[in-house]
Amino acid sequence: MLPAWIVPLLVAVPCVWALWERRRRHAELGARTWLLEREREGAARMAVEEERARVARELHDIVSHSVSVMVVQAGAARHGVDGEAEEALLAVEQTGREAMTELRHLLGVLAPAPDGDTFAPQPSLAHLGTLVDRIAFAGLPVDVKVTGEPRPLPTGIDATGYRIVQEALTNALKHGTAGATAEVTVSYGTRNLRLEVLNTGPSVLTGTTPAPPDSKGGRGLAGLRERVAVYGGDLDARRRLGGGYRVRARIPLERP
Repeated sequence: MLPAWIVPLLVAVPCVWALWERRRRHAELGARTWLLEREREGAARMAVEEERARVARELHDIVSHSVSVMVVQAGAARHGVDGEAEEALLAVEQTGREAMTELRHLLGVLAPAPDGDTFAPQPSLAHLGTLVDRIAFAGLPVDVKVTGEPRPLPTGIDATGYRIVQEALTNALKHGTAGATAEVTVSYGTRNLRLEVLNTGPSVLTGTTPAPPDSKGGRGLAGLRERVAVYGGDLDARRRLGGGYRVRARIPLERP
């Protein structure tokens, strides 16, 4: 015969164990549910960001090209007319420039900066040092030379100049070979801002040069040519005979 106190104990132990096991499983299920919810939210945020980036690219490719052409043509046409016609074309040109500014702001909202600051300040040539340090840290040494007297520039021109250097250096880093270097020259003239980015690489004479470093997504050098054209400037990007690549831009500091 078992002692009287053993029977209640034998009954209580399985019950306590079952209760503990149920609580453990409930806690485990809650943790898994929490993780799945976090993963679902992360996937949803990523989908939204990808869609915003896709819409931003489409807006840029479709709208900015047409607006850029309109502004350039209106600016050229108004030099051959006078009176009311000139005023009308000037209004078209000014509206086009304002539309480009709004478009760039909209692109910033749809495809915000990686740090999450949608309303981050416009990039500036004054911040070239940070860009150069980042590129150099990634493996491409960069030498910067500034000629003329640096001075405050119109916001649009300043941002465009920074983007030209950024795009050229990014492409040089992406398509460059081991041991490559780059050189950036920023020239502040009386009437023009001139930019030149050179990078070393295999000579075209060897037949081993990589494809031209130009973004295929519509927001690379091709898009920058349109932005430069809006200000009455020009941008040229081509291989160097001695090896590497050269990007050169001229942006008037006075309205055309």
